Amino acid sequence: MTEDALPERVAELVPGGLWERVQPLLPKRPPRRHRYPGRLPRDDRVALAGIVHVLMTGCTWGQVPTEQFGCSGVTCWRRLRDWTEAGVWPRLHQVLLEELRAAGKLDLETAVVDGSHVRALKRGAHTGPSPVDRSRTGSKHHLLTDANGVPLVVALTGGNRHDVTQLLPLVDTFPVVRGIRGRPRLRPRYLFADRGYDYGFYRRALRARSIVPRIARRGIAHGSGLGRTRWVVERSFAWLHQFKRLRIRYEVRADLHLGLLQLACALICYRKLPPS
Repeated sequence: MTEDALPERVAELVPGGLWERVQPLLPKRPPRRHRYPGRLPRDDRVALAGIVHVLMTGCTWGQVPTEQFGCSGVTCWRRLRDWTEAGVWPRLHQVLLEELRAAGKLDLETAVVDGSHVRALKRGAHTGPSPVDRSRTGSKHHLLTDANGVPLVVALTGGNRHDVTQLLPLVDTFPVVRGIRGRPRLRPRYLFADRGYDYGFYRRALRARSIVPRIARRGIAHGSGLGRTRWVVERSFAWLHQFKRLRIRYEVRADLHLGLLQLACALICYRKLPPS
């Protein structure tokens, strides 16, 4: 579909710059049958716009305005399922991180980690009774950012999992971001976290990985000064939860909710790119 033939809302939700980065990552469709080929598939860019619409507004898949997009919500959900299983969103996130580093917008020497609870209205994998929501079913978003709050790694667990249990998995999946000459950084030099991560075992594990822990101490009054660096991860959660579909988990399938999380991280990175 040409740029001029696109509905206005589609071009607004999926601008040309974003689509140029997504299109090469999408899996190839199988060739159509010569006999009884069936209906033509809907345009991928239109389907992606429907997915972004649900992510931003929080509406159900059945509420996607077909007349506005030219694509039903069921089709958008199927593309989300197929593209999530194909690993499109992590690769898109990686591409955008490399562009940000090439533009000098990443500070990978310092990383910041935190977790955030969301309510899960339906049961499924990675849900559990939340200790901060009167044991209602919930999930947790775990996020690792750079010093500027750019999302680097995101994970999903049950609401009853402690934040610190995801510290090492997040650090060990620290992205290898190229984009400039020289060897890419394999791990951050400093890691900032709140006092919920203050455990001797994890401090030693970070030092064994050549990472200097900057973690607030439990039992000590506030005012350590670490918040001057650590606040960026709270802002990143605010950016994530501006996507209304992420404020409450509606998806039964954990991989689809995680896919929406990864897509939201990629969109945040895209918005931080300098204008071309």
